[in-house]
Amino acid sequence: MIRTITIGMVVAVLLGLAAQVSARQESAVQIYLAREIVTMDPQQPRAEAVAVADGRIMGVGTLQDMQALAGDSAVVDERFADKVIVPGLIEQHIHPVLSALTLGSQVISIEEWELPETTFPAARDRQAYFARLRAVEAALGSPTEPLVSWGFHHYFHGELTREDLDEVSSVRPIVIWHRSGHEFILNTAALSLAEVTRESVAASPENIRAQINFDKGHFWERGAMDFISPRILPLIAAPEKLRAGIEMTEHYLHQAGVTTSAEPGGVSGFYPQQIAVLGDTDTPFRFYFIPDGRSLTLKYTGDELLAATAAVQRGAEGHTAFLPQQVKLFADGAIFSQLMQMQDGYLDGHHGEWLMDEAVYRDAFRTYWDAGYQIHVHQNGDEGLERVLDVLEENMQRNPRQDHRTTIVHFGFSTPAQVKRIAALGAIVSANPYYTVALADQYSKFGVGPERANEMVRLGDVARAGVSFSLHSDMPMAPARPLYLMWAAVNRTTFSGRVAKPDLGISVEQALRAVTLDAAYSLRLENEIGSITAGKRANFTVLATSPFAVKPEAIKDIDVWGTVLEGRLQPATR
Repeated sequence: MIRTITIGMVVAVLLGLAAQVSARQESAVQIYLAREIVTMDPQQPRAEAVAVADGRIMGVGTLQDMQALAGDSAVVDERFADKVIVPGLIEQHIHPVLSALTLGSQVISIEEWELPETTFPAARDRQAYFARLRAVEAALGSPTEPLVSWGFHHYFHGELTREDLDEVSSVRPIVIWHRSGHEFILNTAALSLAEVTRESVAASPENIRAQINFDKGHFWERGAMDFISPRILPLIAAPEKLRAGIEMTEHYLHQAGVTTSAEPGGVSGFYPQQIAVLGDTDTPFRFYFIPDGRSLTLKYTGDELLAATAAVQRGAEGHTAFLPQQVKLFADGAIFSQLMQMQDGYLDGHHGEWLMDEAVYRDAFRTYWDAGYQIHVHQNGDEGLERVLDVLEENMQRNPRQDHRTTIVHFGFSTPAQVKRIAALGAIVSANPYYTVALADQYSKFGVGPERANEMVRLGDVARAGVSFSLHSDMPMAPARPLYLMWAAVNRTTFSGRVAKPDLGISVEQALRAVTLDAAYSLRLENEIGSITAGKRANFTVLATSPFAVKPEAIKDIDVWGTVLEGRLQPATR
């Protein structure tokens, strides 16, 4: 076919070529020079320069090598010449909505919370707690304006009941959200506002009713998640408050140097609100969702469960995505509530709770296992871990799988024998090292006793067993600051300043891997992120100094300049 070449076509071609040249100039190779680059790549652990093109790492090594690799058009950027570059830090497990709502409430907690625009001081005894609660109540405007406060903990602040809250105010609805996030205590006015009656409690299923004390206004675990939460949602999750809280969480993570984060087991009903904020391409990190299988098992089994799991994984865009073929299940109760299931029980005779009935858990695990899912399981007590490992072992024997990466999530209490089983079964661990910091002192006195309390989060044993592990905050269960989590795992220093079982700590190298390469591995993203290696995304966290250059006690205090996300420089604003 004969074509006529017109002047217009020539002009179009020339304009296209000009655009390509312009694009090449805009995406010219950038070479970042640093005082030190910690790569987490065993083939080249340290470097001084990294070359970046089109959002990917082109090479890493000496400045001379990078200039030779990139050619004459490369731009050498020396702004990090006095700083240290590490792989982009990964916060493997947080809850943006829960963080938004708890940290957006009146925070009266056992630790100080330093947020982007405010700081809430700690209250670690009953007197301090009630002084703050009464002051907050008195400062509110209308006497019937609801008061929502998060951070109460019974082993620090004593028992709290509906009657106690009625004494603070008999007319103002008061909702106290336990530090664990798994319990609520309401005063009479709040119960009335939520239309909760003795009859409505009695009409609920037995496994929910068993986790409610109406007289005390106390709702925990399934009583909290499945009964009271939907009824008080308008009090705690107003749309404008929720959006502001998610934006605050985004800012918080950026200040902490995070370039990748994930939420295993979030509430699917809140995905649109999270995507609306975090899906923006201006978001300084990428965020991944893992569906909550527990909530889906309330309605579905078998193939219908798999279809329902696939159905919730829609709508993510921009900087958000769903991790394919991954799901979260739940074993036992919250460690901050001391409702985990313990093999030797509790010193005061109370009992733990299960978050999924055993038959339901076994059936769901088998369904997801046979469908090839990576299964993340919330676990806190050693009896809870025993169930997780028993079910994993049964499925490995019935239908063996390689590289299944079943993930033990939180890893509060365990035994040395269980760590060996984890290794033998090919599971991995995602641990919250803050448990030891916040709880070892009080749990030594109450419920658990010193021997078990001091052995929480036995990562030293996990490392020696050769099990891959990552660190997470489960924010708001701990500060979502990877350097702080490293400090906690390495030092095991409690609130009182003592060190709990130092042999169960880990090295700085292991801790950094746990918030970079091993965290990426736990999410099946190790081929994309986690180390400064040619071909991977150009995700870096820029620090004032190296974690290896300071005393272990000072790791949490290292200043974060900001991050680089796929080649985009992102200074952290204060």
